[in-house]
Amino acid sequence: MRLSRPSLLARLLESRQCFEEIILKAFALVVACVATGALLAGCASKPTNKDDSAFVYLLDRKGNWVENKVDTLPPLPKESNLLPFEVSGNTPLQFAIDQTSVSVGSDGVVRYVVVVTSPSGARNVNYEGIRCDTYEARQYAGLNADHDGWDTTVANEFRRIENGTLNAYQASLYQDYMCANKMPAANAKQIVENIRYKRTAASLIH
Repeated sequence: MRLSRPSLLARLLESRQCFEEIILKAFALVVACVATGALLAGCASKPTNKDDSAFVYLLDRKGNWVENKVDTLPPLPKESNLLPFEVSGNTPLQFAIDQTSVSVGSDGVVRYVVVVTSPSGARNVNYEGIRCDTYEARQYAGLNADHDGWDTTVANEFRRIENGTLNAYQASLYQDYMCANKMPAANAKQIVENIRYKRTAASLIH
């Protein structure tokens, strides 16, 4: 049967209208998706009443640590005040702490006088500090050339404590007696008692 021209034209117009409707719906869907994405992005970066540069997460917050001033140095150690401690069974050197020099600062630094003695009797005497929260140590002074006072010209800044060497006495002091959980292990009196009776951190666990 032969279609009339009006009928054919109507079908063509209907098809075109359907196509345009599909295009419009697709475009509307794309616009909706873009709007949704923008909304989510806007929620994720919702402005606050504070400068973003001033916002930090609690766990990432870093305090402005300031070391206590060390204005006075302890007296030179006396033999009767020295408490030996073990570093390694393989080293010929002997290590001791002056029990009267140990202090625990409000800055989290444990300070002490250490005496290192060689087999020949030569001694190295230092006034030092261990910073518990960063596993660092520094020197404030050393015994002068005349052995009658302190030499502050040898002072240095905090640096990472050395591990794995025979004479790494600072690591032994940190781990065995002076620090725990990145804080001083105890007050000065208790630290001295632990050194005196060789109550290391490992022995206190058992």
